[in-house]
Amino acid sequence: MSPSAVPESIADDHFEPDLNLSLLGLGVEYPPYRVGPEALEVLAKRFYPTSAALKKVLSINRFTGIETRATIGEVDHPLVNQPNAPTIKQLNDFFQQEGVRLSVNACKKSVQEWGGRIEDITHIVSTTCTNSANPGFDHLVIKELGIDCNVEKILLHGVGCSGGLAAIRTAANLALGSTYRKKPARVLVLACEISSLLVRSELDSINEEQQTRIGVCLFSDCASSAVLSNGIGENESELVYEMLGWRHEIINDTAGDLGFDVDPLGWKVVLSPRVPSLSAKAVEPAFQNMVNSIPELHKASIPLSAADFDWALHPGGSLIITGIEQAMNLTQEHLRASYDIYMNYGNSSSATIISVMNRLREMGDGRDHVIACAFGPGIALEMMVLRRRKPDVQMSIDTAEPSNTLSTNGTSTVNGITTSCDDSLNSELTITNGATSKNGLSTVGNGELCTNKISAVIGNGSESHLRSAANSLPVEDLD
Repeated sequence: MSPSAVPESIADDHFEPDLNLSLLGLGVEYPPYRVGPEALEVLAKRFYPTSAALKKVLSINRFTGIETRATIGEVDHPLVNQPNAPTIKQLNDFFQQEGVRLSVNACKKSVQEWGGRIEDITHIVSTTCTNSANPGFDHLVIKELGIDCNVEKILLHGVGCSGGLAAIRTAANLALGSTYRKKPARVLVLACEISSLLVRSELDSINEEQQTRIGVCLFSDCASSAVLSNGIGENESELVYEMLGWRHEIINDTAGDLGFDVDPLGWKVVLSPRVPSLSAKAVEPAFQNMVNSIPELHKASIPLSAADFDWALHPGGSLIITGIEQAMNLTQEHLRASYDIYMNYGNSSSATIISVMNRLREMGDGRDHVIACAFGPGIALEMMVLRRRKPDVQMSIDTAEPSNTLSTNGTSTVNGITTSCDDSLNSELTITNGATSKNGLSTVGNGELCTNKISAVIGNGSESHLRSAANSLPVEDLD
């Protein structure tokens, strides 16, 4: 059965103007360690015999486009170097220490930027897919932060990589309920994931079942947080983003395509070959319905297109990013923050999207409106329209040198550097200074192989440079 459309009753959703919902602070806490693709090879050689499946995974690992992943420990960390993979009890014990520590630090950052008092937090909405203790990890975070244990809290489960936006959406609905009751709402949103310690469990499955499991090549560790306000009683706090509307959809008949299954040794990533194409096809109708539901976006005489927005896209994998880029006629500049986080930190599941939103505003001035988008198990799509702070209240942020990016028929020019994607194998990326570099192969929708150059301009005010990456995946192994 093929995936079917979203029911019309959902497509007709509508948001009133002036919801008065704002994100007043963002906080991101990555652990201190970074590992490159070689770390997986080290562990594989230490503990597992050579096999066809392992060779394939290690080959893919070299071409994910991720240069470094944020991890809670280095390659010699004791938990991933014991004779057997960590048990779920060991993973839980570790999460309740290090995961809670990351979470507390991320929350402190968002609260500090907000500028309010911790005792004024009215709700907490948290999410994780790498811990399932009861009471949840949010209970421990609340104690560490000194928040009243009776604060209203919700812990979302089963939402995976879409969890960050799902938590913000849930927080927004809670805040609107408080607005109806004429009460202030200051909602602390938290997402935390520790995925790196699952490496041995995933390698076990690759070895024992001879499966090509590419999740082991992508995931990393992070905690991220946001403070959402309904504005009632607020003391003129400067907003980071104003929320204009949101959307949640399930792509029908896709429950088996993307998941995170429970296992005696933690959880196992489920990624089917259909995920990139399903994601790319779902975004355009969701975007149109999203824009149609927000009256403020209809003021211009010319209808808005996807390219009129900056995009904070959850970087689930290189083929997901490039697939949506092509489907929505975007350039790499539109997705600059997603590329940056993906290449430098990897995919930290639910915690990643707030990190992308944070990185986007750190990159300086951009388009007035932002589309935030993420996919999770279900397959669930979460989408949100945000408006940047107005210029008269915008804080000073170091900006990158402006990039000049064009993308036409698969060819992109960034700051004078041209890349292209054609049907030939092993074609080269030629830089204007005469240097060349050869990228790996990635798969297009019809199963043919082409050289797909992923280029992103990354800047922090003192540096602007081009990173090139490619994902070498046979058609049956798409992420």
